[in-house]
Amino acid sequence: MIKPEVFRQYDIRGIVDEELNEESFYLIGKGFGTYLRQKGLSSLVLGGDARFTTPQFKEAFAKGALETGCTIIDLGMVATPVLYFSIWKLKTDGGAMITASHNPPQYNGCKLNLGLDSVYADELQSVLHIIQQGDFASGTGTYTQNSSINQDYKDYLVSGIKLECPVKLAIDAGNGVGGLYLPDILERLGCQVKKMYCEPDGSFPNHHPDPTIEKNMRDLSKMVVSEGYELGIGLDGDADRIGVVDEKGKLLFGDQILNILARDYLKNNPGKPIIVDVKCSKKLYDDIIKYGGVPIMYKTGHANIKMKMKELGVEFAGEMSGHIFLADRYLGYDDAIYASCRFVEIVSKTDRPVSTFLADQPEMYNTPELHIECPDDRKFEVVAKVCEELKAEGYDVLDIDGARVNFPDGWGLVRASNTTPVIVTRFEAVTEERMREIQQLIESKIYKYL
Repeated sequence: MIKPEVFRQYDIRGIVDEELNEESFYLIGKGFGTYLRQKGLSSLVLGGDARFTTPQFKEAFAKGALETGCTIIDLGMVATPVLYFSIWKLKTDGGAMITASHNPPQYNGCKLNLGLDSVYADELQSVLHIIQQGDFASGTGTYTQNSSINQDYKDYLVSGIKLECPVKLAIDAGNGVGGLYLPDILERLGCQVKKMYCEPDGSFPNHHPDPTIEKNMRDLSKMVVSEGYELGIGLDGDADRIGVVDEKGKLLFGDQILNILARDYLKNNPGKPIIVDVKCSKKLYDDIIKYGGVPIMYKTGHANIKMKMKELGVEFAGEMSGHIFLADRYLGYDDAIYASCRFVEIVSKTDRPVSTFLADQPEMYNTPELHIECPDDRKFEVVAKVCEELKAEGYDVLDIDGARVNFPDGWGLVRASNTTPVIVTRFEAVTEERMREIQQLIESKIYKYL
């Protein structure tokens, strides 16, 4: 029987052999196939990332889903946003992507879709419940392969991006699947592209496939500076998260990338709302207002934000983690390949270096996203206790996702990660000293309950 703890908030994820194996994916396939059949649906696209266990896990998933009577279109190795694109392009009822995203090589997992909506939270637990009950639909499904979707996706992106002049940049795909797409797309748009670690390799031999962490972008930063590139772009393992370094080799945080894209978006969409997650800088919220937009703070998580966009009819959203969602000129889901193209489009419109794009903002001091290790079965309890204590002490606490504690001169955040056994924190203030004070206050409460 499958381990319930691998069914997380947004997707299924666990350590290979210890938590997930071929039998697990066979059951997940049967469970998801039954979930679709119970809704009167049956067609799905199936894709996978570059991890070594993905081919056999994908095959096991397909076996299970076919036994429920589903129609499967196997896309082979694709990026997660390409799987989303294929749901739209091929008009299937749903999709399944075998991936552990930016997790280390020993992990794998699965993202499930009902149309372009993520199957998450209670709906994902419904799939688990089907598996636990063993009450599966039965039937004889059909299996076909599609080898043209990658080209269709590239053509679609190229047709929607207009560069005013060629851009010279480096791309670090982290040996994930994004290297199969972004360099080719940008070269077709006339860019001069230096490819780094663009060959898919499930061992991730050069660095961890998470472009939001500075040490993972060091090689890219050095390349950009030494060769005089205008910027560098990094992608995570399944290409739904973007990282950027400027011409000086400095890593931009996810909220800074979002800020630059937001300014450009608001030029043509004044007064429009933009959804931003709780981890983002106050500077971003203030800047959206300054440039004529309406910021909406919401909980972290790609599935959460996509559903909120749909609920409110919002065209643009983003997260500190590098998930960027654009329904403006695009399809509305998180796609780091497309977000990269939109960022390069902005660079092509100006002679100003990337390092100056946000230079007019007031100075504030902030940390990157910080992690404190905490077991999965305790992290939510710890955060809840910290939140409760902060409220009891009279602090201004926003609790839509953990606790974002606001002060007149800064803020601090504590929340449980939904993908890894860590508690996430971030801190910001008008001075570095004040930032450290806020950090010490909140961290002392976290460690009290660990």
